[in-house]
Formats: sequence, structure tokens, C-alpha cells
Amino acid sequence: MEPVYTEDQKNTGEWVRRMANNSWRGWNAFYHTSKWQNKRKQIMRRDHNQCMMCRDKGRFTRASTVHHLKHLRDYPELALTDDNLISLCSECHEEVHPEKHKAKGFTNEERW
Repeated sequence: MEPVYTEDQKNTGEWVRRMANNSWRGWNAFYHTSKWQNKRKQIMRRDHNQCMMCRDKGRFTRASTVHHLKHLRDYPELALTDDNLISLCSECHEEVHPEKHKAKGFTNEERW
């Protein structure tokens, strides 16, 4: 079943897709827009600058990232939808996106 989007979400999806296709930055171009910067500030304020995953575990950690629950590439219509965004610390963001973060230090098993 196809998701049902509001007209505003459909317009946002088209705008984000077009920007990603036309920019040398690709999908990262979205994160440099004033719309995203304003939305990011709003979500951080909403979540009191706390990492939501850490809070669920009973810890307090300062958030550094706003994360799309449904990924931007797959659901550009939800790029600016509050229900799709949560604040995370860098450790939790690495946990949900292990493919984006490279291992620190030497990772090769062979040592010469």
C-alpha cells in the first residue's frame, strides 16, 4: 500500500529530489539549506537538546544530530516532518548508521 502524503509533503519531496539531482553535493545539499537548519534548531529545542535514545535508556547525553527515522533518500516527502525527526548524540547516530561511520584506528587484521 502506497503511503498517503499531504500536499505540503509532496511538494517538499519534489523539491528535495530536484535539489539532490541538480547539486554536486547530491543528497547532502539538503542539509545546507536554511529550511533544514531552521527545522534542525526546532527539533533540538523540542527534544531539549537531549539524545532521545539515551533518554530512553535512562541516561542524559547532549544531542549533536537530528536524525531522520525514515531515511531522506527513501522518503524525501518526510524530510521536514516533525514525527520523522529525533535528536541523537553522535554515539547513537553511529549506532543507527554504522555504514556512514568509518572505524577509528587501524582495522586491518594483517600487521607487517
